[in-house]
Amino acid sequence: MLEKLENLKTEADNAIAASANAEKLREVEVEFLGRKGKLTEILRELKNLPAEEKGKVGKASNELKIEIEAKIAAKAGELENSRFEKLAGEEWIDPTQPGIAARRGTLHPLTQFIREAEKVFTGMGFTIASGPQIEDDFHNFTALNIPADHPARDAQDTLFLADEEGKLLRTQTSSVQIRWMEERKPPFRIVAPGRVFRKDDFDASHSPMFHQLEGLVVDREISLANMKAVMEEAVKQLIAPEAKFRFRTSYFPFVEPGLEMDMSCTICGGKGCSVCKRTGWIEIVGCGLVHPNVLRNVEIDSAKWSGFAFGFGIDRMVMLRHGIKDLRLLFDNDLRFLRQF
Repeated sequence: MLEKLENLKTEADNAIAASANAEKLREVEVEFLGRKGKLTEILRELKNLPAEEKGKVGKASNELKIEIEAKIAAKAGELENSRFEKLAGEEWIDPTQPGIAARRGTLHPLTQFIREAEKVFTGMGFTIASGPQIEDDFHNFTALNIPADHPARDAQDTLFLADEEGKLLRTQTSSVQIRWMEERKPPFRIVAPGRVFRKDDFDASHSPMFHQLEGLVVDREISLANMKAVMEEAVKQLIAPEAKFRFRTSYFPFVEPGLEMDMSCTICGGKGCSVCKRTGWIEIVGCGLVHPNVLRNVEIDSAKWSGFAFGFGIDRMVMLRHGIKDLRLLFDNDLRFLRQF
C-alpha cells in the first residue's frame, strides 16, 4: 500500500506540473482529493488492512494529502501570476496618464439663440414671460382683436384639439401678452419666447412647429420711433451689426398701424437666393403699435396708455445668423450638423 501511495504521489506531481490553467488544476484536485478521488479510495481501504499497517498507511496518506494540497496551492499562485504578467503585456495601462475625456454635449442652436435674445432684451429692461402652449380661443384670437371670421381661425392654419372643445395649439406667443396684461397694470416691457404651431408645410423655410419671440411694451406716449429703435438694435446685436433694414406696411389685427421689418439677406448678401425668394430681403419681424381694442379687451385705458408689439421668427433668425439654407436641418437632430454650434 505504501508503494501505491508513492506511485500516486508521482502521478499527482506530474498532473499538477502539467496543468496549464486554473480549470485544469481544479480537475487535478478533484481527481486526487475529491470524494471519489484516488487518494480518498486508498483511505477507504484502511479498514481492510492489518492493524500493524493501518497506522503507517494512514499517516503516509495524510502527509500525501497535505503535500498535494500545498503543491496545488503553489501551482495556482504561479498560474495567477502568469495571468497577470500576460495582462500586463497585452493590456498595459499607466494609472498616472489622464483618462479619455467624455465628449460634452452642447445646447441646440435654437436654445443658444433664445438665451442670447433674452440677454439682449433684459439688457434693454424687458422681463421674460411665458404661458401655456395649449390655449383657448379668447387668449389666442378674440383678445388680440382677431374677428370670428378671420382666416387664421380656420383649420387650414390652426391646429385644434379634437378631444377638448375650444382648445388649440397656440399659433403665436401673443397669447402670453394677453395673460400678462390681464394680471398686471402698466407700464411694462416683456418678451415671450416659445414654441408655436400652425398647419403648415415642412420645407426649407416652413415648419408646422416653430419658435417665436413676442415682445410688448405698454407705457405713456409710445411711438413707432421707440419701436424701430428697439427692433434694429436687437437684430444688430443678435445677427449682424452691419445689417440693413426696411419697413413695410402690413396688416395684423392686433396692431395699428402694422409693419413688417425686413433685413438684408445674410445668406446671399442681398443678391437673391431661395431663402429670401430672390429678393435680397428677408422678413424677420411683424410689428406695430398695439391696437386700442387689444388694450380695452384687458381693461387698460387706451386713452392713457399706448404701446408697441413685435414677433420675431427665431428659427429664421438662426438661419440668417449661421448661414443655414434649410430650416429642416434644425429639427433633424443630426449630430454632424449640431456639433458645429
